[in-house]
Amino acid sequence: MTTGNSTELVGFILMGLSNDPELQIPLFVVFLVIYTITLIGNLGMIILIKVDPQLHTPMYFFLSNLSFVDVCYSSVVTPTMLVNFIAQRKAISLAGCATQMWFFGLFVATECYLLAVMAYDRYVAISNPLLYMVLMSRRICAQLLAGPYIVGLVNAVMHTSFTFHLSFCNRVINHFFCDIPAVISLSCSDNHINKLVLFVLSGVLGTFSSLIVLASYIYILTAILRIRSAEGRCKAFSTCSSHLTAVTIFFGTLFFIYVCPSSHSSVDLDKVVSMFYTVVIPMLNPIIYSLRNKEVKDALRRVIGRKMLSLGT
Repeated sequence: MTTGNSTELVGFILMGLSNDPELQIPLFVVFLVIYTITLIGNLGMIILIKVDPQLHTPMYFFLSNLSFVDVCYSSVVTPTMLVNFIAQRKAISLAGCATQMWFFGLFVATECYLLAVMAYDRYVAISNPLLYMVLMSRRICAQLLAGPYIVGLVNAVMHTSFTFHLSFCNRVINHFFCDIPAVISLSCSDNHINKLVLFVLSGVLGTFSSLIVLASYIYILTAILRIRSAEGRCKAFSTCSSHLTAVTIFFGTLFFIYVCPSSHSSVDLDKVVSMFYTVVIPMLNPIIYSLRNKEVKDALRRVIGRKMLSLGT
């Protein structure tokens, strides 16, 4: 059905990362390997934290939830991208596109604030080590965890409802998933409000969560500098280094995509950056937290040791 210059669409075409036919199979293999590592790494982290009693602390409670969110928002994007590498027609239905945008908006905002909550958790652990388990009780942890999901829900509803109230003249999305800016750019109706909402909401959510992280680390640094022994300072900093690495990578890429002004010439660069935070970062997080965390490595050795003993008896 046609109304004026707009068309009621039954779906969109996703252009993907590359139109080169020779690259489709190699890209499929590369991203299938990345996605497999993502699933194994994050699900393995969740299981390890679940089965090892020594990891039943607030820090690892939040880390297991970070792994869950990573699996979810990577799974919102990657399977569709993998199918489109080998599909003849790279199509996604209107409902599928809206669903993908909704869940992606939910999990990406949830991860932003979950990383902020984890920074606050590290601040409490370092500044009040003796009262840590009291201040971060199960009830408090559950309340802190609920916050990111509420923010994510609001973000998902706002962006999806605003975007799919537009009229679309074009159905070819120059992206590998239904990202908000890419879909908005297809509209033939006035989308200035959508762009403003995207900029303001992303800016406010990103800035507020970044400020929580920054304030937490300022207090953490102050607390670490008050520790007299060099060994104590190194040990305190080592508990934050993994989280600080993950935060820097994640917030840096999101800021580039959703806050910095973009142009038509930067579309390909935007796709590469989007690919990094939607596909690569969920794979990197469990690697960062396992390779740089002695407690995780010790827990893995204990679990493997118990498994070997049970097989030997």
